[in-house]
Amino acid sequence: MVIKDRVAEMDSANEMRGVFDQALIEIQAHSLLLRLADFLKGQNVGAYLVGGFVRDVLLGRDTADIDIAVAADVLKIGPGIAASLQGKFVLLDAVNRIGRIILKDWTIDVASFDGKIEDDLARRDFTIDAMSVDLNQFTTRASQAAGLIDPYNGRLDLDLGIIKMVTDTALRDDPVRLLRAVRLASELGFIIERKTASEISRLANLIAGVPGERAREELLRLLNSSRSGQVFNDMEKLGLLTALIPELSPLKGVAQPKEHHWDVFEHSINTVSAVDFILRQGVWDYQNEKILAIVPWSSSLAQYFDQPVNSGSTRRSLLKMAALLHDIAKSQTKAFDENGRMRFLGHPEDGSILVQSIMERLRFSTKETKMVVLMVKYHLRPTQMSQDNLPTSRAIYRYFRDVNDVGIDTLYLSLADHLATRGPELIPDQWEYHTRLVDYVLKEHFHQKTEITPAKLVDGNDLINVFGMKPGSEIGDLLEEIREAQASGELTIREEALDYVRKYLSINKKKTTQ
Repeated sequence: MVIKDRVAEMDSANEMRGVFDQALIEIQAHSLLLRLADFLKGQNVGAYLVGGFVRDVLLGRDTADIDIAVAADVLKIGPGIAASLQGKFVLLDAVNRIGRIILKDWTIDVASFDGKIEDDLARRDFTIDAMSVDLNQFTTRASQAAGLIDPYNGRLDLDLGIIKMVTDTALRDDPVRLLRAVRLASELGFIIERKTASEISRLANLIAGVPGERAREELLRLLNSSRSGQVFNDMEKLGLLTALIPELSPLKGVAQPKEHHWDVFEHSINTVSAVDFILRQGVWDYQNEKILAIVPWSSSLAQYFDQPVNSGSTRRSLLKMAALLHDIAKSQTKAFDENGRMRFLGHPEDGSILVQSIMERLRFSTKETKMVVLMVKYHLRPTQMSQDNLPTSRAIYRYFRDVNDVGIDTLYLSLADHLATRGPELIPDQWEYHTRLVDYVLKEHFHQKTEITPAKLVDGNDLINVFGMKPGSEIGDLLEEIREAQASGELTIREEALDYVRKYLSINKKKTTQ
């Protein structure tokens, strides 16, 4: 949205390293910055473009987020900035004086600073985020370029592709930066500098003290990566993943039946990678064209998984969260039956309870939490709808009734679970059956929606007025049976539904008189 050409491509002689050129900024962003500069100049307030915005412009990355630092109290000036831009001001952090201005197509994060801008940059996380540009100088210089304020050689680190902390205390000062380092490395394709990586490992346990809202924001951005499984592996090498979600730690080394290629912990992370693969965004190390080609897919399904759920989350990212956590209770449910067979009885149900706690601790919304909890609770259900043959219409109806809004999501979780169970030892016939099952269930579900959604054949008033039933739970139960029969094609018109009720009442009357 913002960026045109990367500075590195313009800079064959390296003379552009210390210059921030207006030519890099799209007209829409430039117009917004001019309005912003005019307002602040009128208020006699110094301001600087800082942080991720400067970094992304220099890298040629699209962004809708602008970061500025102002030599004023954001609590006082923030609402005025928002009003001048016809936006909404939201206070993010009263103590550190940080606010956000929300516009139709842009988000402007505004932070206060005292003293010199170099002092503010010294408090930032990584060198590539510790660069700034004087907003007024940038918007008024005849040369259409401004000097890049870069006391920590962030521009050089951009060229080198490394994530490097600004100071030795940068990570301890704000432990959410531990996650941010991994996230930036993933998003930018950079590596974490050795000393910074060592410090992340040393301080990993501090991530447990980060407020859930901030951890959630970084975690979701990691989940939005097309290589989330590898990112989680990278996090765990640094000690971060189990520090953030300690419930995962007991899964390490937990052996599984011979059908499984990995232990429970490795399987969980590989399930995340498998989700990216089957949703056409990532790779699978054991892939071939046929494995993916027979997975049901369409533009409608792509749009479905890209649906936003809450701020920063989509169905795709929440499906990957469920993939990471779907076997979270296997260590506590592992047992052996009388034949010596390894079992994990009840792990989906027990896991859903653990997941509820994890999601709430990380401050996911009620809707996000419910979706992930349901996927975990019912992740085995798709393959339990039938044994050898395709499931009945009634079984499919009951599945979507129980799994609710995440029925489709859970079908794809079951596919990812299958891939991450077998790994390189995938049995083609079993995979072909599983994908055919999912395809059949999807088609039958969409058919049932068209059959049952238009109109109810009977309602509660009919049961009361026509059959003399008394209000109560029995009416709800009977209406649900009618909807199930309608969805399966057994009932198609009102008269058939009324006859179904007569037979139901007659049978129940006989039972009560016996």
